[in-house]
Amino acid sequence: MFLIRSPPLSFSLFLRCQRASLHTPFSKTLNSTYVPPLGLSASAAMSSSAGKRSINDVLMGNARAAAAAKKSNKGAPSSSSSQTKKVKTLEQCFGAKEKSKEEPPISDKPEEMAVEKAENVKREEMAVEEDKDLVVEAELKGALKKKVNSMESGNSSSPKKPKTLAACSKSNNAQEKTLKPCKEEKKTQDQDAETDPVDEKKASLELKKKGENFDPKKAAFWKPGEPVPFRFLAYALDLISNESGRIVITEILSNVFRTVMATTPGDLLATVYLAANRIAPPHEGIELGIGDAALIKALGEAYGRNDDQVKKQLKELGDLGLVAKMSRSSQGRMLSYFGNSQKKKSQNLTITKVLDTFRTIAKESGKDSQNKKREHIKALLVAATDCEPQYIIRLLQSKMRIGLAEKTVLVALAQASVYSEKSSKNQASLDEAAGIIKQVYSVLPIYDKIVPELLKVGVLKLQEACDFSLGVPVGPMLAKPTKAVSEILDKFQGTEFTCEYKYDGERAQIHCMEDGTVEIYSRNAERNTGKYPDVVNAVSRFKKPTVKTFVLDCEIVAYDQEKHRILPFQVLSTRARKGVVISDIKVTVCTFGFDILYLNGQPLLQEPLKVRREHLYSSFEEIPGIFQFATAITSHDLEEIQKFLETAVNSSCEGLIIKTMDKDATYEPAKRSNNWLKLKKDYMDSVGDSLDLVPIAAFHGRGKRTGVYGSFLLACYDEQNEEYQTICNIGTGFSEAQLEERSASLRSKVISKPKAYYRYADTMNPDVWFEPSEVWEVKAADLSISPVHRAANGIVDPNKGISLRFPRLLRVRDDKNPEQATTSDQVADMYRAQKINHANDNDDEDDD
Repeated sequence: MFLIRSPPLSFSLFLRCQRASLHTPFSKTLNSTYVPPLGLSASAAMSSSAGKRSINDVLMGNARAAAAAKKSNKGAPSSSSSQTKKVKTLEQCFGAKEKSKEEPPISDKPEEMAVEKAENVKREEMAVEEDKDLVVEAELKGALKKKVNSMESGNSSSPKKPKTLAACSKSNNAQEKTLKPCKEEKKTQDQDAETDPVDEKKASLELKKKGENFDPKKAAFWKPGEPVPFRFLAYALDLISNESGRIVITEILSNVFRTVMATTPGDLLATVYLAANRIAPPHEGIELGIGDAALIKALGEAYGRNDDQVKKQLKELGDLGLVAKMSRSSQGRMLSYFGNSQKKKSQNLTITKVLDTFRTIAKESGKDSQNKKREHIKALLVAATDCEPQYIIRLLQSKMRIGLAEKTVLVALAQASVYSEKSSKNQASLDEAAGIIKQVYSVLPIYDKIVPELLKVGVLKLQEACDFSLGVPVGPMLAKPTKAVSEILDKFQGTEFTCEYKYDGERAQIHCMEDGTVEIYSRNAERNTGKYPDVVNAVSRFKKPTVKTFVLDCEIVAYDQEKHRILPFQVLSTRARKGVVISDIKVTVCTFGFDILYLNGQPLLQEPLKVRREHLYSSFEEIPGIFQFATAITSHDLEEIQKFLETAVNSSCEGLIIKTMDKDATYEPAKRSNNWLKLKKDYMDSVGDSLDLVPIAAFHGRGKRTGVYGSFLLACYDEQNEEYQTICNIGTGFSEAQLEERSASLRSKVISKPKAYYRYADTMNPDVWFEPSEVWEVKAADLSISPVHRAANGIVDPNKGISLRFPRLLRVRDDKNPEQATTSDQVADMYRAQKINHANDNDDEDDD
């Protein structure tokens, strides 16, 4: 910063004053902080500390003393001191002293000559030091004045800055000239600085406008064709985090996409990926492989903090993203104080840069891969400003924490496309466009194909451009629950339908390519090929020679090869998830095929089930215990179906799946259709089906349960509003080991406060809140209207929700994510069905 060669004590105290000013108004610091006179020695400075002086007093006193010394020197005889010329530049100030025009007389005695010579040298050195101090004081005062102006400019209530430079400038005009180029250089740097963040945030507030009133040009703070800054997306995510209404959130995100489409359409793909909290299609299996420990270390190294400091703040805030934001903010204040806060435009993070770096991190492998990943993260954090660090960390954690679901991203993208195509004659409505985008994504869940085609052909022609693709898993078709065989006959009256065993295993989609390569995907489109190498090897055995390519919808279940019987799901769940070696397999499996979606280059989604089933039976051969077709019957006889249900249950199956054969019998990806119904073995209970619920909070245990959570607050998922609604407290159905396991698993998901998209009663005060992360399968004795819980609020009762009575835990659903939990509409349907059955039971009793 400034070179102050003497005294060192003054400089150290001045630095202390600088650090204090980071948290203290500068006007107060200037008038209260003591700094010894720059001209004093270290000992003199310490001795004078009894009478404390402000910076202002010190500099003014030094200036006056210097001026008085100069004046007295002018009236003194030339022989008494070695008078010098005034210093004109910094170099001259610190360089050799000019010789005096009048040399002092030389004595005849050698001893006197030596003494006089030493005195002259001493006087000369003192004069040089005096000039140095004057220059440094002037330069220092200039810097202080700049600091005052930058920190208190525009504040009419702030006191006037002391005009302490006046005296210095009059007596040191030459020195002031030397400081002028420095000021001009600083001004040039400021002109090159990036856009004012305040202006950027004002522009981003435009995103909150309704679609019809939104102007993309006003929201963009970059020029058309330039890369979109990551700050733009970060500001938008920050706006969304403060909203709870689904319509408002969708409009904000739609406006983000519209702005990118209007300025830099090439960045739309990267923007969509980051908004959806993805770096690649799910079936590609690309993972960042970053844990919180690595993020904490990278964050600390990037912002000059140790791990303990970061962990302590994380414990206080409960969000590593917020820790990153605050760490960057603190560092920014310090850098700003020393004049290093401005970043050039070339250093700005862009959306494409962030996504590319994420993908690079995911690809790092082998020796020192964690160190390399950490270096990439540090580079992002160092370049990040404002709220960028917060969302960089959250994206790396795959936890946005703002309630932005992927369905909202799809709807926002559809709306953005409609508004951007307003000049087109054939224009889709917002709802129609949303339906098209969702349908296309369910068949081809790859943004790399959808987004470019959307920009190219528009939303109305998107389905033609994006069709089923081999090797890309489609969303599985799902069934709605039903409670009784009689209900099935009522719903499918006059329609041909079939009943199949509902197996208690893992849903799978097997893709066989032209080159013979086989891939297996889960219901979440995750790549499970490494989990089932034995199934991959068996494909060549059960497919017929005429079959070259296919996509098979099936269920993989644990199977006892010796006793030829199906084993419970709990046995299958003990199998390793990745990198399974065939020789190490202890849990053998059998594949039960029930549908075929693609055969020899021909998609079959639009074919009725009867046709698809014919293709299925003609393309594969059963191998007992390895591959079998799902057991099925076609009947309209109530007693026959009832008996078939009992046989299914006795065969270790969950129940039956009932499907239409001809009418409305196409395959509907990612939909829970009325054309598929599930009848589980618990249909005779009050609640015919179990529910998949999400733990969002907990209460501390007491007595024997001290040290673990005693009960948990569970919620269903509202697809329409994309929110979690409480449905019950659960504290039963746990063994001690299960309770400890669930408590340990959820402790890492604790957050400081409930999410904006949680719906719960004001009277409910859990001890801790959780990030939505797990899905629990729960069984209950009954459903009832509740004034406390918010599940299906307004659907069945205008002011009340629905709750579960006597819930108990069955298992944890590792194959589902929170957004696939039981929906509020399903809860309402189950309540209505229960009410009808109760009414029927009462009628029967009356008849008896």
